[in-house]
Amino acid sequence: MQIKKQILKQFWVKTLFFIIILSVSFTMKAQKTNGKLFIIGGGIKSDKLMNQLITISNLKKKDYIVVLPMSSAQPDSAYIYFKEQIKKLTPNPIVMLNFDHETVNDKVWNDSLQHAKLIFISGGDQSKFMNVVRNTTIRVAIRNAYENGSTIAGTSAGAAVMCEHMITGNQKLETKYTETFNNIRYDNLETAEGLGLVKNVIIDQHFLKRSRYNRLLSALIEFPNHTGIGIDESTAIIISNKEIEIIGESEVIVFKKPKGITKSKNNNLVSIKSLKMAIYKEGQKFKI
Repeated sequence: MQIKKQILKQFWVKTLFFIIILSVSFTMKAQKTNGKLFIIGGGIKSDKLMNQLITISNLKKKDYIVVLPMSSAQPDSAYIYFKEQIKKLTPNPIVMLNFDHETVNDKVWNDSLQHAKLIFISGGDQSKFMNVVRNTTIRVAIRNAYENGSTIAGTSAGAAVMCEHMITGNQKLETKYTETFNNIRYDNLETAEGLGLVKNVIIDQHFLKRSRYNRLLSALIEFPNHTGIGIDESTAIIISNKEIEIIGESEVIVFKKPKGITKSKNNNLVSIKSLKMAIYKEGQKFKI
């Protein structure tokens, strides 16, 4: 009887060990993707910057590029502007898929999106984009393309949508929209669900040009375990799994690990005892 118990115990120990190994292996596989993110802080996109986008996308002869212009108030213009620049740099076909609530489930469009080697999301209003994409097969198609090795790129609003928690630009405690925040208060930053292609990161764009420090610090108050990344205009970050590389004409500001956060109930003001800040320029890399 004692021998049987010992054998049974050994069996369950081995089974548990096997389950743990499988779980770890699955988690590592789920976290790793074959694609890259090319996230631009808005502003002028130089030919040099766009050529770097083409290079990392590793386009083959039969590959094509899809432009998603749903953020823009003038989607046709956003597409034409992008196409006119990119066609000088690559012979690969460039097509526009301007999804709306009627075409959101179009199987042909979604299949074309999923198999695009490069997907570019235009600037404009990130909430407008997500209002079309959220909880649809479009989002699934973008995710599948990314996991299968495609490059997902975006500028301005197209940068904001990359995160799981997307900055909308609105303030809860202010009725009027402003390009930057005049102060740092908790429960003021409005966020919404984004594409979630990059986890535990909050991205802000036009960062130095529009002095958006207060806005990104407000985001860190709400999500203290996230890394805040402010990308300036004409500048981009390339995300490959956990590594980030900076390219372009300006800089990228990174805030992380705020400690000693206190909040005032009277006026929503906050204090942070300490946090880490870094400034990166072209050619430098860091990990998240």
